Formats: sequence, C-alpha cells, structure tokens
Amino acid sequence: MIKHFHLHLLACTALVAMSGFASLSIGVAHAETAVPAPGQPQPEAEALPPAIPKPLDKPFPGALKLAVDATDLVHHVMSVHETIPVPEEARANGQFIVLYPKWLPGNHSPSGSISEFGGLVVKSGGKVIEWMRDPVDVFAFHIPVTKTQVSIDVDFKLLSPVTSEEGRVVMTPHMANVQWNQVALYPAGYYARDIKIDATLKLPPGWQAATALRPVGVVTSGSTTFGTVTFNTLVDSPVLAGEYVRKTLISAQGATPVTLNMVADKPADLEYSEAELQAHRNLVTQAIKTFGSQHYDHYDFLMALTDELGGIGLEHHRSSEDSVSEDYFTDWAHSFPQRDLLAHEYTHSWNGKYRRPADLYGPTFNDVQRGSLLWVYEGQTQYWGNVLAARSGLVSKEQGLDALGLMAATYSQQAGREWRAVVDTTNDPTISQRRPKSWRDYQRSEDYYVEGQLVWLEADTLIRKLTHESKSLDDFAKAFFGTNDGSYVTSTYTFDDVVRTLNGVAPYDWAKFLRDRIYSVHPQPPVAGLEQGGYRLVYSDKPNAFMEQAAKNRHQLNLMFSLGMSVTKKGTLGAVHWEGPAYNAGLVAHDEIVAVNGESYTPELLTAAIKDATKPTAAPIELLIRSGAHVRTVKIPYHGGMRYPHLERISGTPDRLDAIYSPR
Repeated sequence: MIKHFHLHLLACTALVAMSGFASLSIGVAHAETAVPAPGQPQPEAEALPPAIPKPLDKPFPGALKLAVDATDLVHHVMSVHETIPVPEEARANGQFIVLYPKWLPGNHSPSGSISEFGGLVVKSGGKVIEWMRDPVDVFAFHIPVTKTQVSIDVDFKLLSPVTSEEGRVVMTPHMANVQWNQVALYPAGYYARDIKIDATLKLPPGWQAATALRPVGVVTSGSTTFGTVTFNTLVDSPVLAGEYVRKTLISAQGATPVTLNMVADKPADLEYSEAELQAHRNLVTQAIKTFGSQHYDHYDFLMALTDELGGIGLEHHRSSEDSVSEDYFTDWAHSFPQRDLLAHEYTHSWNGKYRRPADLYGPTFNDVQRGSLLWVYEGQTQYWGNVLAARSGLVSKEQGLDALGLMAATYSQQAGREWRAVVDTTNDPTISQRRPKSWRDYQRSEDYYVEGQLVWLEADTLIRKLTHESKSLDDFAKAFFGTNDGSYVTSTYTFDDVVRTLNGVAPYDWAKFLRDRIYSVHPQPPVAGLEQGGYRLVYSDKPNAFMEQAAKNRHQLNLMFSLGMSVTKKGTLGAVHWEGPAYNAGLVAHDEIVAVNGESYTPELLTAAIKDATKPTAAPIELLIRSGAHVRTVKIPYHGGMRYPHLERISGTPDRLDAIYSPR
C-alpha cells in the first residue's frame, strides 16, 4: 500500500513537471467533480447509541471484592482482581455495564487514568466473557451476562507511568501511591455511596501502608484487608505505602486522632526536631479553632518526602495526599515555600469535602461535575491554607506576607485579565486538564485559586472594617463550615448560601461584591484587601525571600518582574510574560540562553548583566539564543534592574494582616 502511494506521488510530480500550468486546470477539474450532482442525497449523521443508564439512589445488591497487587515495582504495574455481583435486573436484560472512574474529586475534570488501564479479562464460572467498550463513553464496558451468572470475575492491570514524561509516577523502589479510582471498576446504575466494597492490598515484604481506611484482621503474606466501605469512601481513601515509614499522632491527647504519616525515599529524611513537629501539631489546633468543628472520625496526612514519586496535593475527607521534597525536614530553613501544602489540603476537609458546591457533587465518578463555585472551594481554601500556615508557625508572618505580595504582583501584571473573568477559569480543569501552556498569563489557567484568595482577603478585611474589628472571616468559617460537628456527610451549597452567610456576619451587598470580582473582566486584580489590611504593594531591588527560595527550590531564576521571564540553571526559559521585555525581544518558552553579553550563560552572569544595565551608558542586554536547531542574537533594552515585590506597611492604618496571621 505504501509502495503504491509513493509510485503515484512520483507519477503526479512528473506530470506537473511536464505539463506546467496545465496541472492547475487538472486540479480545478477534480475539485469541480467533487460537487454533488443535482438531487444527489447528502449523508446524515448516524444516531448515537443509548446513553449509559443514569444512576439511581438505591442499594446495590451484594458487595464488590477487590484485590490489588502493588508489588511489581520494576515494571510499575499494579495487577487487579475484582469480583462483582451481577444484579438480577442485569441478568434479566442480558447486559451488565461497569464503569472506570472518570470525573475525579479534587481534579475537577474528566481525568481518569483510562489510558493506563489494560489487560481486561472478564470471566464467569471460569469461562471468558467477551466484553465491549462503549462506542461513545470509553470509560464504560458492556458485558453480556446470562440469567445464571450471579457474579463476574474481572482482571486487569494499571500500567502506571515509568517516567514523569508519561505522567505522574506512582511507584518507585521505596514507595507507592495507590489511588483506588485507578484500580477499580464499579457497576453503572447506582449512586457510588450505595455500592459496598471490600478491598485487599498486597505490598512488597516489609512495607507499611498509611490510609484513612482501617484494616481488619492481620496482615498475611504482605496483604492487608480493609473493612467493608462504600465505593465513594474507598475512592476517597487512597493509600501511601513504603519501605521507610514513620507515623506520629499530632492531635491533642484524648482528641479526635490526627496522624502525620510520613513515607520517605530514605530513612534519614524522616528525622525531624521537636519544634518542627510542633508546627504540625499547631496546624491541627489552629484549624479546629478557625472552623469550630471536625468532619472526620480520624484524619491521616499521607505525606511523601520524595524526589522520585510524582508530586501531588490532593484532598480527601479523612486524609490528604501531600508530596514534598525529600529534604522537607532535613533542610527546614529552606523548605518553607512548600509548607502551606498540608494546611491547604487539611482545610479541604471542611471546604470541599464536607461543604461542597452543589454543581460539583456527582452521584458517581462518571457523572459530569461543574465547577462554577471553585473560587469558594479552592479560592477560600487557598486563603485559609496560607493563613493557617502562618498561624501554626509552619511559616513566619514575614514569609506569609512575602508569599502574599508575590501573588498580588503576579496577578497585577497578568495579561489575560483583559479578556477572561475568574469564573471562566473554573472551566480550565476540563479545558486544559493541567497541561502546560505556552502563554499562561495571557491564556489564564486555574486562577480561581489565587485570585479567589485575594477576593477572600478583601472580604476578610472588609468584614473587620464594617464591624469595627469585632468580626472577621473566621466568623464566616465557623458559620459556614462548622455545622454538624463530627459528621462527614457532604453538605452542598449554592452562591446564595455563601451570600446569606456573609450577610449574617456583616450586612453588606455581598452578592454585588462577589459578582463584580468573580464574574466580570477586570484589568487589575482585587488587591484592595492589602490596603484595607494596612499594606501596599511596592517593588525594590531587595529580594523577596519567599519568591527567591521558591525559585531556588525549583532550580530556577525568577525574573518575571524585570526581564519578564523565568530561566533554569541550564538556561532554558520557562514562563515568558506576555508583552514583557523578553516577549518584545522575541523570546518564547523553551528557548535556551547560550551566552550573555558574549559570555557563556550562568544564572549569576545574567543577574549581573541586569544590574549592570542600570548604568546611564549601559547598552541593551545581549543574549545568544538557541531555538531548536536555530541560533540567533537578541537584544533586550531593559534598564530597570532587579525588581522584587514586597508588602510595605502603611503607617497610621490598622494592621489587619497582623491580626489575620496571628495564632488563635
């Protein structure tokens, strides 16, 4: 077939060469014959097959049994065996449909790992059943059954990424992250909360597991069996397991237990000081004081100290998956830029898991979720995560203010603000599914996180101002998230519920306040909370400690407020600010700086060149750039020196940020 194609191509080329412009008329003639003859019928689209049956809120008969083998670390493969009862209705119809989870809580998108799913074999009574994938919904599988087949046995494999280029790595020589949504099928037609399941997990010899699930019986041959739970609880209770594990209770004696489960690449990374541990204890104390409740019977931080396992920060009702660098404890002085992660994910137990937007609650993991209120779910969580990190001592007040200043400055020069409102970015998890973007600050991404944080800071400082410092957003948190203490049954809410609760704290036109900032396009970010908090955003050549350390931890040089770009130690450009100096000089992400002013590139040399360019007679900064196979010289006429954002105290005003960041 390919050989004939090449012969045809050569013949056509020869014809063009011989006939000159005559070939154009031949092409036109061919185009004319493509027009249908008068009266010739046009094709119509074939009708789609019936949709997957909608779930009903009724008990599923029987319990699923799931066994996962996560011992093949070399090949990064998990093997799954599952026994699923077949309901009488399905047997009568001769058709049973099972689903692979698609819409994942916390991801806010249809990002189920279907591309890593493989090796599916279905049997009943030892005989293979030929299954068929749904032609429209590739996460659904149709299995023909007879009236006598009361259950099916399902085997498949999770072919997890071997390297980060393929996706998030979940298996390494020393640890594994088992997310049940990746290793389980479940029956269509039922709410996930109405399906019971028993799960067993096999790990390498000597490994320990950490999870919100609780084992039953004793571990045999490396296998741990967990008690019967509903399918939605199973998916909400991932496992972090490893060879090097340390578990420490960080809740107060006699209180609802909260455990810090640490899994590391090597034993030495599990060593910490009493002061470092105390900051994590303080986080629990400060969160409970802020929200006035707990919505779990126990809580487990699943904390991976690793540079090998893929990064993650994911909330669950009674646990969270938190990936930090392996030197989180051993280089405590420099790990502060990542220490709000635990505070953020812990806050989600209240905001996102217990209280959840009504349009983000789905009956199954294959029903569409909508994220119109993610600026509450994630935005206010981003706010509380930063505040609680400071209140607990995970970061200092100064580090917290530096982080806040960096966020305000970043959004102050964001080009995408000119065309896209915050509420539209709540669609970004579905639009982009967290893939990299060439022009992030023009395209915008999931900006409901940080811009939501700035909106809630403004709300907090405004409440304090309106009530003469007698109330704050803490009062909203207690009223909104503090209901039904002890319950971990999800409570949904709408925009009107948010507005009603705010008005109960401090009467104001909160509906207009929120709609103006979230639903409208604004060239400038909502930074009024800074000045109401007693500070203003300024720039100087003094480094912002949070910004500088965060860049070092990522092995980058952050020049977004000077040249308008970030660059790695090797000279590769990361983000490039839309219409900034680097952009205007023709630079784009992934360009490589080979030389600076005629000298081989180093971060130090580029920094020195920026500083030297402030001299009155300085020439533009000259860079030798490699773009793929092309090399060129660009000149950047920038003379503003190094610029870093800071928050500067406004004298004579109430220091509300100090009150916000102070421990309760």
